[in-house]
Amino acid sequence: MNGVIMQRVLGLAIATFAFSSISGGPAVANLGRSSGDHGFDQGRGRGIPVDVPALLTAAKGAPPMICSLAANSIRNWGWGDWDAPATPLSFAKATTPNDFESQQLSASDIQLLFAGLAAEDPCVRELSVRLLGTQKAETVGGDLVTRLGSGDAGLRSVAALGLGLVEAQNAVDPLIRALRDAAVDVRANSAWALGRIENGRALQPLVGIFGDNDEKVRLAAVAAVGHMDDSTSSIPALIRVLRQDASPNVRRVAAWALGNLEARDGVSALIDALARDSDARVREMSAWALGNIEDRRAVPALGTALRGDSEDRVRETAVWSLGNIEDRSAMEILAAATGDRNPNVRGTAAWAIGNMDEEGTRAPAGLLRLLSDENTDVRLKAAWALGQLEDSNAISAIRDALKIEKNDHVRKALIRALMKSGESSQETLTQLLSSSDPAIREAAVRGIAGARSFDPWPWPWPRPRPFP
Repeated sequence: MNGVIMQRVLGLAIATFAFSSISGGPAVANLGRSSGDHGFDQGRGRGIPVDVPALLTAAKGAPPMICSLAANSIRNWGWGDWDAPATPLSFAKATTPNDFESQQLSASDIQLLFAGLAAEDPCVRELSVRLLGTQKAETVGGDLVTRLGSGDAGLRSVAALGLGLVEAQNAVDPLIRALRDAAVDVRANSAWALGRIENGRALQPLVGIFGDNDEKVRLAAVAAVGHMDDSTSSIPALIRVLRQDASPNVRRVAAWALGNLEARDGVSALIDALARDSDARVREMSAWALGNIEDRRAVPALGTALRGDSEDRVRETAVWSLGNIEDRSAMEILAAATGDRNPNVRGTAAWAIGNMDEEGTRAPAGLLRLLSDENTDVRLKAAWALGQLEDSNAISAIRDALKIEKNDHVRKALIRALMKSGESSQETLTQLLSSSDPAIREAAVRGIAGARSFDPWPWPWPRPRPFP
């Protein structure tokens, strides 16, 4: 790497640090923490301000991946990872924490950013639109609408991206017109922007491009409709997309949209897709959607998928959905799933059984066998589930598992299960209270005292995540 490029990389790295410093700390993910807890102070308004001229100078000519890392640190994407279909650096996207907190930029900086939208360098365009996207719609929306009418397709595309980022209500009609633009990226970004703005006037125009010739546009339009809470009138169109679209990517997002809208009218179509679609991703998302809708009509189809689908992720999501629906008639199906060849399926089956914690439920034999599973996470979820069921008949199996368990988290879960199941043996309690492991002693004391809500509390998220 020559000196010039190295300077640019360093400059961009400094810019990235500047983005994150506004939120109180460096943009470094802490993988040991739960989502939303990044391990640093997220106070607003502290740190050094963004130097826009220096930032854009550093961005020019920088390696695309480095620029993408910097651009992604600006927090303005909205729903999870649902970013625009087309950005200047789409070819080099990188997933990083988005820790930039917005600040009001000066008028001169904003004009510099608007000029950056038309730059030849994609890194400059990307950072310019992302920073404009942190500003108020009333400040930058009008100028972005003007650029949406540019003769340059690239500028129109990035303007639509910016309008979606700032959620400009005054841009709804221009964006609706842009859904018929000759350029694919403009149509796709306009659909995405309308989904972020969530104005009901855009619903029918978005449904109108479900038949667009380009997959990228159809994906954006279907996802946008799925994000609009008042879009129940679009359910028949989404069902047609799920049944008929040639692209599995589009069918998958249509399944997600039906699930996200909790469309009971779509249950039959989702059941058909779960049983017959040739693409595992579509079947997986259909299973998730049925679980999110929580309609008991789906139980037999989910059970069939659990027993017969060749894809592990489809079976796992089917198990999650059965647990989410909480229909006790599925207990036998879930008990059988504890013997699945895939540990994710077995663990989720244990969770699902525990989620049906109706008083007096007998712990299935398969759940008890999971206490000796080779997979630690499976044993953890099995122990948690037994604590939920509170079946006194399981005490002996839990006690035996505790004698040989080596993992601290699982041992705590087993102690919790023992206490909740009614363990009162003086010998067992004495052994726990005299353990050399302070975590075991603490768990025993908590259990005896009635503080039974301590960890673990495994609550597996479904895969796929509920974002298209």
